[in-house]
Amino acid sequence: MLCFWSCVEEEAPLTAEAIVKKSIEAQCNGNCDHATINFTFRKNKYTSIRDGGAYRLERIILDSISETKDVLSNKGFQRLINNEMQEVADTTAIKLGDAVNSVHYFAQVPFGLEAPAVRKKLLGKTKIKEQPYYEVEITFSEEGGGTDFDDVFIYWIHTKKFTVDYLAYKYAVNGGGIRFREAYNERRIEQIRFVDYNNFKPESLTVSLQQLPKLFEKGELKLLSKIETEDISVRFPKH
Repeated sequence: MLCFWSCVEEEAPLTAEAIVKKSIEAQCNGNCDHATINFTFRKNKYTSIRDGGAYRLERIILDSISETKDVLSNKGFQRLINNEMQEVADTTAIKLGDAVNSVHYFAQVPFGLEAPAVRKKLLGKTKIKEQPYYEVEITFSEEGGGTDFDDVFIYWIHTKKFTVDYLAYKYAVNGGGIRFREAYNERRIEQIRFVDYNNFKPESLTVSLQQLPKLFEKGELKLLSKIETEDISVRFPKH
Protein backbone atom coordinates (compact mmCIF):
# COMPACT_ATOMS: atom_id res chain seq x y z
CA MET A 1 0.00 0.00 0.00
CA LEU A 2 2.82 2.42 0.87
CA CYS A 3 4.50 1.65 -2.43
CA PHE A 4 1.23 2.22 -4.27
CA TRP A 5 0.71 5.68 -2.78
CA SER A 6 4.34 6.71 -3.30
CA CYS A 7 4.22 5.60 -6.92
CA VAL A 8 1.06 7.50 -7.83
CA GLU A 9 1.90 10.64 -5.87
CA GLU A 10 2.63 13.48 -8.26
CA GLU A 11 5.79 15.48 -7.95
CA ALA A 12 5.16 18.84 -6.30
CA PRO A 13 5.25 21.77 -8.75
CA LEU A 14 8.29 24.01 -8.63
CA THR A 15 8.03 27.42 -7.03
CA ALA A 16 9.38 30.58 -8.65
CA GLU A 17 12.26 30.53 -6.15
CA ALA A 18 13.14 26.95 -7.07
CA ILE A 19 12.95 27.65 -10.82
CA VAL A 20 15.29 30.64 -10.54
CA LYS A 21 17.67 28.64 -8.36
CA LYS A 22 17.81 25.85 -10.95
CA SER A 23 18.32 28.44 -13.69
CA ILE A 24 21.29 29.94 -11.87
CA GLU A 25 22.73 26.45 -11.41
CA ALA A 26 22.29 25.80 -15.14
CA GLN A 27 24.06 29.05 -16.00
CA CYS A 28 26.85 28.99 -13.44
CA ASN A 29 27.51 25.37 -12.46
CA GLY A 30 28.46 26.77 -9.05
CA ASN A 31 31.23 28.93 -10.52
CA CYS A 32 29.82 32.48 -10.62
CA ASP A 33 30.27 33.31 -6.93
CA HIS A 34 34.06 33.10 -7.12
CA ALA A 35 35.01 34.17 -10.62
CA THR A 36 36.77 36.98 -12.42
CA ILE A 37 35.06 37.63 -15.75
CA ASN A 38 36.44 39.91 -18.47
CA PHE A 39 34.63 40.90 -21.64
CA THR A 40 34.26 43.68 -24.19
CA PHE A 41 30.94 45.38 -24.89
CA ARG A 42 30.62 48.13 -27.48
CA LYS A 43 34.39 48.74 -27.44
CA ASN A 44 34.54 49.22 -23.65
CA LYS A 45 36.23 46.68 -21.41
CA TYR A 46 34.41 45.20 -18.41
CA THR A 47 35.63 43.14 -15.47
CA SER A 48 33.65 41.58 -12.63
CA ILE A 49 35.47 40.19 -9.61
CA ARG A 50 33.39 38.21 -7.14
CA ASP A 51 34.34 36.42 -3.96
CA GLY A 52 31.18 35.29 -2.25
CA GLY A 53 29.37 38.42 -1.13
CA ALA A 54 32.24 40.74 -2.10
CA TYR A 55 32.15 42.16 -5.60
CA ARG A 56 33.90 44.68 -7.83
CA LEU A 57 32.41 45.66 -11.19
CA GLU A 58 34.58 47.68 -13.58
CA ARG A 59 34.21 49.49 -16.88
CA ILE A 60 37.22 50.89 -18.74
CA ILE A 61 36.70 53.53 -21.41
CA LEU A 62 39.73 54.32 -23.57
CA ASP A 63 40.25 57.26 -25.88
CA SER A 64 43.32 58.80 -27.52
CA ILE A 65 44.45 60.67 -24.40
CA SER A 66 42.99 58.99 -21.34
CA GLU A 67 41.73 55.88 -19.58
CA THR A 68 38.55 56.24 -17.53
CA LYS A 69 37.83 53.46 -15.07
CA ASP A 70 34.44 53.29 -13.35
CA VAL A 71 34.28 50.94 -10.38
CA LEU A 72 31.19 49.77 -8.49
CA SER A 73 31.79 47.65 -5.39
CA ASN A 74 30.53 46.96 -1.88
CA LYS A 75 32.20 50.26 -0.96
CA GLY A 76 30.22 52.30 -3.51
CA PHE A 77 31.17 53.99 -6.77
CA GLN A 78 34.55 55.39 -7.80
CA ARG A 79 35.84 57.01 -11.00
CA LEU A 80 39.52 57.11 -11.91
CA ILE A 81 40.99 58.94 -14.90
CA ASN A 82 44.54 57.86 -15.72
CA ASN A 83 44.61 56.18 -12.28
CA GLU A 84 43.77 59.41 -10.46
CA MET A 85 40.67 59.41 -8.23
CA GLN A 86 37.98 61.87 -9.30
CA GLU A 87 35.40 63.71 -7.24
CA VAL A 88 31.95 62.75 -8.50
CA ALA A 89 28.63 64.25 -7.40
CA ASP A 90 26.29 61.77 -5.72
CA THR A 91 23.66 61.99 -8.46
CA THR A 92 26.29 61.40 -11.14
CA ALA A 93 27.80 58.50 -9.18
CA ILE A 94 24.39 56.82 -8.99
CA LYS A 95 23.81 57.22 -12.73
CA LEU A 96 27.27 55.94 -13.68
CA GLY A 97 27.10 53.09 -11.18
CA ASP A 98 23.74 51.99 -12.58
CA ALA A 99 25.18 52.00 -16.12
CA VAL A 100 28.09 49.78 -15.05
CA ASN A 101 25.85 47.44 -13.08
CA SER A 102 23.36 47.08 -15.94
CA VAL A 103 25.91 45.78 -18.43
CA HIS A 104 27.33 43.26 -15.94
CA TYR A 105 23.81 42.22 -14.91
CA PHE A 106 22.67 41.36 -18.43
CA ALA A 107 25.98 39.66 -19.25
CA GLN A 108 25.44 37.18 -16.41
CA VAL A 109 21.64 36.72 -16.27
CA PRO A 110 20.15 35.07 -14.23
CA PHE A 111 22.99 35.24 -11.71
CA GLY A 112 22.12 37.83 -9.08
CA LEU A 113 18.40 37.01 -8.91
CA GLU A 114 18.78 35.42 -5.47
CA ALA A 115 19.53 38.83 -3.90
CA PRO A 116 17.26 39.75 -0.95
CA ALA A 117 15.63 42.65 -2.84
CA VAL A 118 14.45 40.39 -5.70
CA ARG A 119 10.81 39.31 -5.65
CA LYS A 120 9.80 36.34 -7.81
CA LYS A 121 6.37 35.25 -9.02
CA LEU A 122 5.53 32.27 -11.22
CA LEU A 123 2.98 33.43 -13.80
CA GLY A 124 2.56 30.03 -15.45
CA LYS A 125 3.88 28.13 -18.44
CA THR A 126 3.88 28.91 -22.16
CA LYS A 127 5.52 27.86 -25.40
CA ILE A 128 7.80 29.94 -27.60
CA LYS A 129 8.82 28.45 -30.94
CA GLU A 130 7.34 25.13 -29.77
CA GLN A 131 9.63 25.02 -26.72
CA PRO A 132 8.16 24.93 -23.15
CA TYR A 133 8.94 27.74 -20.71
CA TYR A 134 8.17 28.87 -17.21
CA GLU A 135 7.15 32.53 -17.06
CA VAL A 136 8.74 34.11 -13.99
CA GLU A 137 8.04 37.73 -13.11
CA ILE A 138 10.82 39.62 -11.35
CA THR A 139 10.24 42.81 -9.37
CA PHE A 140 12.29 44.54 -6.71
CA SER A 141 11.66 45.92 -3.25
CA GLU A 142 12.41 49.60 -2.78
CA GLU A 143 14.95 48.84 -0.07
CA GLY A 144 18.03 47.41 -1.77
CA GLY A 145 16.38 47.38 -5.20
CA GLY A 146 18.42 50.25 -6.65
CA THR A 147 17.20 53.41 -8.35
CA ASP A 148 15.16 51.44 -10.90
CA PHE A 149 13.44 49.26 -8.31
CA ASP A 150 10.06 49.80 -10.02
CA ASP A 151 11.18 48.09 -13.27
CA VAL A 152 9.37 44.85 -14.07
CA PHE A 153 10.95 41.83 -15.76
CA ILE A 154 9.73 38.52 -17.09
CA TYR A 155 12.16 35.67 -17.66
CA TRP A 156 11.19 32.73 -19.85
CA ILE A 157 13.06 29.78 -18.37
CA HIS A 158 13.12 26.47 -20.27
CA THR A 159 11.22 23.81 -18.31
CA LYS A 160 13.81 21.09 -19.03
CA LYS A 161 17.16 22.89 -19.48
CA PHE A 162 16.38 25.79 -17.09
CA THR A 163 18.13 28.24 -19.41
CA VAL A 164 16.93 31.83 -19.80
CA ASP A 165 16.26 31.96 -23.54
CA TYR A 166 14.02 35.05 -23.58
CA LEU A 167 13.45 37.99 -21.28
CA ALA A 168 11.43 41.19 -21.29
CA TYR A 169 11.32 44.28 -19.13
CA LYS A 170 9.38 47.50 -18.67
CA TYR A 171 11.23 50.57 -17.45
CA ALA A 172 10.22 54.09 -16.46
CA VAL A 173 13.34 56.24 -17.00
CA ASN A 174 13.71 58.51 -20.06
CA GLY A 175 10.01 58.38 -20.77
CA GLY A 176 9.69 54.64 -20.28
CA GLY A 177 9.84 51.70 -22.63
CA ILE A 178 9.46 47.97 -23.17
CA ARG A 179 12.10 45.57 -24.45
CA PHE A 180 12.07 41.90 -25.44
CA ARG A 181 15.29 39.96 -25.83
CA GLU A 182 15.98 36.70 -27.64
CA ALA A 183 19.14 34.86 -26.59
CA TYR A 184 21.46 33.46 -29.25
CA ASN A 185 25.11 32.45 -29.67
CA GLU A 186 25.13 30.36 -26.50
CA ARG A 187 28.60 29.29 -25.39
CA ARG A 188 30.19 28.03 -22.21
CA ILE A 189 33.48 29.37 -20.91
CA GLU A 190 34.89 27.59 -17.87
CA GLN A 191 31.43 26.01 -17.45
CA ILE A 192 29.65 29.40 -17.24
CA ARG A 193 26.97 30.06 -19.87
CA PHE A 194 27.07 33.27 -21.90
CA VAL A 195 24.70 34.43 -24.63
CA ASP A 196 24.13 37.41 -26.90
CA TYR A 197 20.72 38.98 -27.50
CA ASN A 198 18.52 40.27 -30.27
CA ASN A 199 16.94 43.34 -28.68
CA PHE A 200 13.35 44.13 -29.76
CA LYS A 201 10.62 46.63 -28.88
CA PRO A 202 6.86 46.64 -29.55
CA GLU A 203 5.09 49.41 -31.44
CA SER A 204 2.87 50.22 -28.46
CA LEU A 205 3.69 50.71 -24.77
CA THR A 206 0.24 49.46 -23.82
CA VAL A 207 1.00 45.78 -24.47
CA SER A 208 1.72 43.57 -21.50
CA LEU A 209 5.04 41.79 -21.15
CA GLN A 210 3.24 38.45 -21.38
CA GLN A 211 1.97 39.35 -24.88
CA LEU A 212 5.47 39.87 -26.25
CA PRO A 213 6.34 36.23 -27.13
CA LYS A 214 3.27 36.00 -29.39
CA LEU A 215 4.11 39.31 -31.06
CA PHE A 216 7.69 38.07 -31.48
CA GLU A 217 6.54 34.85 -33.16
CA LYS A 218 4.32 36.87 -35.51
CA GLY A 219 7.25 39.13 -36.46
CA GLU A 220 5.50 42.16 -34.98
CA LEU A 221 8.40 43.41 -32.84
CA LYS A 222 11.01 45.83 -34.15
CA LEU A 223 14.66 44.77 -33.91
CA LEU A 224 16.52 47.66 -32.30
CA SER A 225 20.00 46.27 -31.74
CA LYS A 226 22.17 43.30 -30.96
CA ILE A 227 23.61 42.93 -27.46
CA GLU A 228 26.96 41.19 -27.98
CA THR A 229 29.66 40.43 -25.42
CA GLU A 230 33.04 39.71 -26.96
CA ASP A 231 36.49 38.51 -25.87
CA ILE A 232 35.12 36.77 -22.79
CA SER A 233 37.55 35.17 -20.36
CA VAL A 234 36.94 33.55 -16.98
CA ARG A 235 39.39 32.71 -14.25
CA PHE A 236 39.12 31.55 -10.67
CA PRO A 237 41.18 32.39 -7.57
CA LYS A 238 44.05 30.11 -6.73
CA HIS A 239 43.86 28.36 -3.39
